[in-house]
Amino acid sequence: MTAAKKFDPVATISAELGLATPSVQAVVALLSEGNTVPFVARYRKEATGGMDEVQIRAIEERHAYLLEFEKRREAIVASIVEQGKMTDDLLAKLNACTTKAQLEDLYLPYKPKRRTRATIAREKGLEPLAMRILAQPLDGDPGAEAQAFLSDEAEKEVPDVEAALAGARDIVAEVVAEDAEVRALVRARFAADGVLVSQVVEAQKEQGAKFQDYFAYEEAVAKMPSHRFLAVRRGEREGVLRTTVSVSPEPMVARLLQQVQVQDASPFAEQLRRAVEDCYRRLLAPSMESDIRIELKMNADKDAVDVFAANLRALLLAAPLGSQAVIGVDPGMRTGCKCAAVDRHGNFLGHMTFNLVQGAKAEAAAREQFVRFCQQHQPLAVAVGNGTYGRETERFVRQTLKEAGRNDIIAVSVSESGASVYSASPLAGKEFPDLDLTIRGAISIARRLQDPLAELVKIDPKSIGVGQYQHDVHQPLLGKKLEEVVESCVNGVGVELNTASVALLSHVAGIGAKTAENIVAHRRDIGGFRNRKQLLKVKGLGPRAFEQSAGFLRIREGDNPLDASAVHPERYEVVTQMAGDLGVSLAELVGNASLAERIELSRYMAQGIGAPTLRDIVDELKKPGRDPREQFEPPAFRDDVNSIEDLQVGMRLEGVVTNVTHFGAFVDVGVHRDGLVHISELCDRFVRDPAEVVKVGDKINVCVIELDVPRGRISFSARSQPGASRRDDGPQSSQADAPPQRGTPRPPPRWQDRRQDR
Repeated sequence: MTAAKKFDPVATISAELGLATPSVQAVVALLSEGNTVPFVARYRKEATGGMDEVQIRAIEERHAYLLEFEKRREAIVASIVEQGKMTDDLLAKLNACTTKAQLEDLYLPYKPKRRTRATIAREKGLEPLAMRILAQPLDGDPGAEAQAFLSDEAEKEVPDVEAALAGARDIVAEVVAEDAEVRALVRARFAADGVLVSQVVEAQKEQGAKFQDYFAYEEAVAKMPSHRFLAVRRGEREGVLRTTVSVSPEPMVARLLQQVQVQDASPFAEQLRRAVEDCYRRLLAPSMESDIRIELKMNADKDAVDVFAANLRALLLAAPLGSQAVIGVDPGMRTGCKCAAVDRHGNFLGHMTFNLVQGAKAEAAAREQFVRFCQQHQPLAVAVGNGTYGRETERFVRQTLKEAGRNDIIAVSVSESGASVYSASPLAGKEFPDLDLTIRGAISIARRLQDPLAELVKIDPKSIGVGQYQHDVHQPLLGKKLEEVVESCVNGVGVELNTASVALLSHVAGIGAKTAENIVAHRRDIGGFRNRKQLLKVKGLGPRAFEQSAGFLRIREGDNPLDASAVHPERYEVVTQMAGDLGVSLAELVGNASLAERIELSRYMAQGIGAPTLRDIVDELKKPGRDPREQFEPPAFRDDVNSIEDLQVGMRLEGVVTNVTHFGAFVDVGVHRDGLVHISELCDRFVRDPAEVVKVGDKINVCVIELDVPRGRISFSARSQPGASRRDDGPQSSQADAPPQRGTPRPPPRWQDRRQDR
């Protein structure tokens, strides 16, 4: 028998991703040694050929899949060999498989299974008759031959000819259904021509009104975008919709009859036809529908997770106000507005509460209170949560500051998504055990303005509210992807070692939650780190963790100026040599762009250090520890627009993008309701993906083109001529919200399937 093929995941990955084999081999080796993705991407560019994090994570993901795939192949081969049924041809086919579906299709006839109709027929001794039907001989008589299989035994009862033929057909149907080529044929047809049909469950029609766009809906699965499939699936899970995925049976059965080579001249032809028809309707169609639904779900999950990840990245990397004193305000009507002051490092200073809904006298008192609070803490900015009563509170703050002559203080609306989750978390309880939840929320809002990344890492990303059906997707997949985004953002920006929280430190490459706690405890004991080497004295932080993390940790005003940069300690000797060759001190070189420009890189190339690393070092010497995020600019909401009732069709406003999906972007213009800029209204040119044009946090000028005040729906346009038809609009009709091609469904959904998680 032919030997199993030698498994080579590196060659496979190189071919699939179009990457150089040595670079892929290096990445696989580095990751297997325990190196983190951020470290490999930043500090091992010579080995990887300068691959970025996206490429490295793609290699990591594909390598894990191939290892799992090969493990499954080995298990299947072992199982078939153990059964004594392995052949050279079958082994060759198993070795040639590139997908799990191909592998499982080949294994299906040998896979232990529950008792089926075919199993029962075999137990009755009808397999020889089934083989006659499959063989399609040109002589013989099915009825006459079936007579030989009649039996009145209790366990093998075959009472008549029809029962014998029916049992034989059950065996034939199962044999055909388990044929790998047949399954591949039907699976391909379902993928290409399958149609998802959804219908309302009449008893749930009124209760499930939010799914009304899918009460009578059809769409080709090959063209169905992820958000619509997830919407239909949610409606099905909630008992509102009943769905099927189907292919027209007649052409499919005809194709199967060709595949099994029915001989019209054979007296057994009719029996084979009946068996194939039964095979398709009873076995293949349900199985393929299940497979297609699983594939649709997997693809939809991946798309939704990618959307969530992109939005989260944009939110985490939003421009920070920086190290400035801030007052955070958590708006409230019944319990009042909670204010919390924090210093430039985010340390809590004090709090107060004012009420705005208890009459003019109470509002006047609130103004005096708030002005005194500002005088006491001298903030650069006041961050107002954008939740319920947020716009009214922001207007009050602006007016109060203006009347008090405090033009030096800016008022900024800040997203408070997830703030309540943080406030009630064990982490917040540990940080502020003696404070009310609402005060903790105000502190979080203030800190979000100072540094969105440092504060948002304290919150489960799924609670931040920038996803698309995040509660419907595979949670382990979502969790892993979001953790990767957080890790990438934290290490991309860098972390100030002497002020970072445990939550922020725990996302630094090579440092987990426990080590982060040990770092903070050690920092407290020694009064702050003076250099990176002191990290090696932290309990549980050994040489490997130091290697992975040191380059991403910053120490401002420490013993070594390089500790404030992204230059890794393993390269300090090289930089010291550069300074000596220039005739200056290390302190004089770090931060001096003109001196850095004079460095001759070729003089420092050696084994393990090449041009990519040297260029990174020079860039860091020019601007040590530079923050890659944009400069902060507050959004400019109109003071006369505070609720949806204030909007009018044709009104132009500035807003902030709060969420980006495959079908458009949601924009906040300060009216408590985000409006949708549909993909067709995002730009004057054709847009294939909204992420090409906008990202979360972007400021965008929009025009109101549709209003539905009773249902709280707003439609915006960012085009120069909103709503106008375009001659190049043709391709746009194939976008996510294009009308379905079959049946007479309702217009494609523009709201119900998009607002579920908002």
